[in-house]
Amino acid sequence: MSKTIIHKSDTRGRANHGWLDTRHTFSFAEYYDPERMRFGVLRVLNDDIVSPGMGFGKHPHDNMEIISIPLEGDLEHKDSMGNVTVINHGDIQVMSAGTGIYHSEYNKNKDKPVKFLQIWIFPEKKDVTPRYDQITLNTEDRLNRLQQVVSPNPDDEGVWIYQNAWFHLGKFDDGVASEYEIKRKGNGVYAFVIKGSFSIEGKTLNERDGMGIWDTDKINLVAESQDAELLLMDVPMK
Repeated sequence: MSKTIIHKSDTRGRANHGWLDTRHTFSFAEYYDPERMRFGVLRVLNDDIVSPGMGFGKHPHDNMEIISIPLEGDLEHKDSMGNVTVINHGDIQVMSAGTGIYHSEYNKNKDKPVKFLQIWIFPEKKDVTPRYDQITLNTEDRLNRLQQVVSPNPDDEGVWIYQNAWFHLGKFDDGVASEYEIKRKGNGVYAFVIKGSFSIEGKTLNERDGMGIWDTDKINLVAESQDAELLLMDVPMK
């Protein structure tokens, strides 16, 4: 029998620093809930809005796989490996922090906010050489289907990370159904609704709601609004 947990949008932690308005699905910074520390190896799912021209100054990370998914606007990235890039909607960015990196992230625009999802995954291997990658995907390839954007395999579609995890993005017309088969025994799926509404395993999720599902080998979903967007994160539970 499958197990599920639902995190409604309005139950997330929130911090508004003026330049940053952020919501935390899992415990992060000053938001602490012992019942919401992580979902398997998924440690952080932050929904960030950064004000025009503002951003995160240089700060360190180590031994974490960090994935950024821009939703609106342009996010400028600089790091201690010498990368200076801009990511925007349709791009996926990954950093394997490994033995340690410093980076900064700023809203490149002075006239509009930038919105992005910041996701941290515990790695399968510790103390790897830090690495950075970003790609631009064809967003048309996720219309009424699930487009793979992250995997453990450098030869697969999307970016790769040091973990047996797969991410998919989909944008669906109202009423379109889809089935997702979990990639690896012992993995669970955390579904996060970016926009609109879905029925997942018979339960309705609205915009920015999240749902974890495990002890199953597939999940069924149906879009319940037009242009409904979803992120599925298929991750080891241990």
